Amino acid sequence: MALRLAFVLLLGLALPSSALAENEDYEKLVEAELLRPGQAFRDCSDCPVMVVVPAGNFVMGSTDFVFSKPPHQVTIREPFAVGKYEVTFAEWEACVAGGGCTSNRWPDDRGRGRGRRPVINVTWHDAKEYVAWLSRRTGKTYRLLSEAEWEYVAQAGATKQYGVGRALEVGSFPANQFGLHDLLGNVTEWVEDTWHPHYQGAPDDGSTWLGGDTSLRGLRGGFWGSRTLHPAIRGRAPPDSTNGATGFRLATTLYPLTAARRQISWPGTRFAGRQHQGAR
Repeated sequence: MALRLAFVLLLGLALPSSALAENEDYEKLVEAELLRPGQAFRDCSDCPVMVVVPAGNFVMGSTDFVFSKPPHQVTIREPFAVGKYEVTFAEWEACVAGGGCTSNRWPDDRGRGRGRRPVINVTWHDAKEYVAWLSRRTGKTYRLLSEAEWEYVAQAGATKQYGVGRALEVGSFPANQFGLHDLLGNVTEWVEDTWHPHYQGAPDDGSTWLGGDTSLRGLRGGFWGSRTLHPAIRGRAPPDSTNGATGFRLATTLYPLTAARRQISWPGTRFAGRQHQGAR
């Protein structure tokens, strides 16, 4: 068994991330022991594409922004998966067709188009309704990102989308070093956390921070019209509010990984299982 595990680990390291198509499902990847950082998968034909993100450390926050202090060390102890793109109108409509998203069946696209554009004009509660539907459909635990998880993946480099004038189709700009698109500037993204105006007492393990002002939920990433885009900038809004520049992205918790597989490096980067200080 140990020999077999060593063999499949080496096989996983040898294959580039493009060796498996994005529509490879989770079970096939687990069975082949190839669910590794950088690998993309999806659980069904109209499910969002997810990308495995490695464990690592990073400094969350900044002294440059009033709500982002103090900077503090956060450790993401386990790999997890994050939506390669923001959830799209097409994916939202699949939820509606599947009987899951009943509270907001036809979010207003403001005349900017649907399809592969990120769904907008959805509340935090709407996003949670989509998460619940997808979890039921797939049998997996889908969720919104925590603020810490969002900043961790956003620090891995991102193309900033200034002055576009509208949300574009997902994937219109290059991916960051984790293989994720559109974190800064397409649409603002709901996260799970309630609002805290500072980081005093914040979790250091990447988990969701509850308590605080429960009348507000976190928003991250700015949008296409933002004047300043930075991974540390934080926003907030009532969870029952909608906005023509606000959508969401998904995360999912992976099955438990062995200690050996946690140490698999991600080819071409310095992030997997190592110190992640953010993009320079």
